[in-house]
Amino acid sequence: MPKVIVAVLAVGFGAVGFAGGLWSPPSAEPTVQTFLLDWQENQYQAAAQLTTGDPATVATALRDAYLQLDAAAFYLTMGRITQHGNTAQAAFRASVDLGQDGAPWNYNGWFRLRQTASGWKVVWSPSVINPGLRPGLRLAVVSSTPPRAPLEDAAGTPLQTPSVAYVAGVRAGHLAHPWATAVALGRVTKLDPTQLLGWILTAPRNSFQELVVLRPAQYSRMARRLARVPGLRIRQEKLRLFTSIAPAIVGSVGTEVSSALRDQGIAYRPGATIGLSGLQKAHQRDLAGTPTIEVVTETASGRLVSVRARWPGQASTPVRTTIDAHVQTAADLAVGSVPASAAVTAVQASTGRILAIASHAAGAMPVIDPLAGHYPPGPAFTIVSTEALLADGLRVSTPIPCHRVNNVGGQIFRNVPAERGFGAQPAFAVDFAHACGTAFSGLSERMTGHDLATAAEGFGIGASWPLPLLPLASFSGSVGPISGVAAVAASTIGEGNIQVSPLSMALVAAQVDSGGRHVPSLIAGPAGATQTPKTADAPFSAANLATLRTLMRGTVHSGLARQADLRGQAVCGQVGTVQVRVGKHPVWASWFVG
Repeated sequence: MPKVIVAVLAVGFGAVGFAGGLWSPPSAEPTVQTFLLDWQENQYQAAAQLTTGDPATVATALRDAYLQLDAAAFYLTMGRITQHGNTAQAAFRASVDLGQDGAPWNYNGWFRLRQTASGWKVVWSPSVINPGLRPGLRLAVVSSTPPRAPLEDAAGTPLQTPSVAYVAGVRAGHLAHPWATAVALGRVTKLDPTQLLGWILTAPRNSFQELVVLRPAQYSRMARRLARVPGLRIRQEKLRLFTSIAPAIVGSVGTEVSSALRDQGIAYRPGATIGLSGLQKAHQRDLAGTPTIEVVTETASGRLVSVRARWPGQASTPVRTTIDAHVQTAADLAVGSVPASAAVTAVQASTGRILAIASHAAGAMPVIDPLAGHYPPGPAFTIVSTEALLADGLRVSTPIPCHRVNNVGGQIFRNVPAERGFGAQPAFAVDFAHACGTAFSGLSERMTGHDLATAAEGFGIGASWPLPLLPLASFSGSVGPISGVAAVAASTIGEGNIQVSPLSMALVAAQVDSGGRHVPSLIAGPAGATQTPKTADAPFSAANLATLRTLMRGTVHSGLARQADLRGQAVCGQVGTVQVRVGKHPVWASWFVG
């Protein structure tokens, strides 16, 4: 069913000027007013009878003029009328709502009249509708939607990679029944057929008009039904739209068929894209830009003759991130090779810039969120608790037993995995290298919950991070209430009320490496600003940080993280294994932080 056009006529006190002697012919104003009113009220035959043209031809021209623009409404205001004997000229103001969420098309029109035996008549020409029209021309709307700009890595290379997309469209001038095409395509894609028809009718006649872009999976589901849409053409193209090397932060993009566009009340528009998650959503305005709209006159064959009005859009703008493509690729390969779910977060120690975010889900295993996940760190948290112990005066050479089990405050602690073979009284440095939970639970008697919370705060755990990752939140960690001997012991080895994300632990290692605490950044700009510590922050001494680096180097060189000991690289780190789900099917998590 064709769109109903709403029209309103505003008749003001137009001035009528006369030229001549004492006698004046009848005023042309009633004819002008009636013509405009009939046109407005879709009384095309009645309006045509007030012209010198063929009534059928004029009625068709008046009906089709704004219909071809898919106008939602139009308004006419009568202006000045000037008479010279048996001739007159009338001016009017037109305001056409193009229904494209933009400003209306306003223009000044005019037409001539002459007095005949049956009264005043409008001298017909297509220019009565708009001064730019003449026989053989029509009005059309051309909408140029800018291609979606890419998210870039730190070097300016797109993070999105070219992948197959299916573009469905038409050549409007080749359609026998545009309404049938719009209805059939709307049935398949769930798009409003009236809106589809509007774009088909306003499209240049011989140019390919994109209507829908589909992912391969979407096209596969719709292919048979799309093949039955009359006049629809399918193009296979390579677009930087659906795949990327860092999907965890880039996020996903929806096209014209996305329900997110309809949910936000955004009218259908060919080429429209919307960010559904990650940076694609957070930077939608920059990446998508806005379309340029033109009202043009064109020939029946679709050749552009003139531009009657133009509304410049906003160009889409790339958004540069801090991601390092080489590090990101390595992270993707690393998590992809693990049979279990895994995640990697890499930051630049000297700035806090995020270099890579990767996540891999395996089977029925829980998905790991590298930015906003809430997980117990297990013995990897001993980096933090060791800082508190060093501040209390502990020496790394102090013998600290690493028992198979240890009872602290009535709670039994066990080493996971069980450690054997490094002596009955190993030095603390050896306990650290083997992430000996029983040793640390015993050392917890030298600390209070406040001591641990203060060290954690000094490492930025619980800090506020203004990351542009909507709707993907980020989590800097939290330290809940620590009350009682057993609770302190559990917190010392990253259990109990300790929660972190992979990102927050990466920043802990970065602070040990660089000596400075940084707020993480994902959007390129000035180097990550060093956060000014609060008054209550632990004053980590350079000596203690150097000791931590030595201890973490020992974990990699001769401890539990020997697999990370790369030739020619002084890799430092800490490991931890912790239970994240109890019950019939327990789930354990393994950490490497360094």
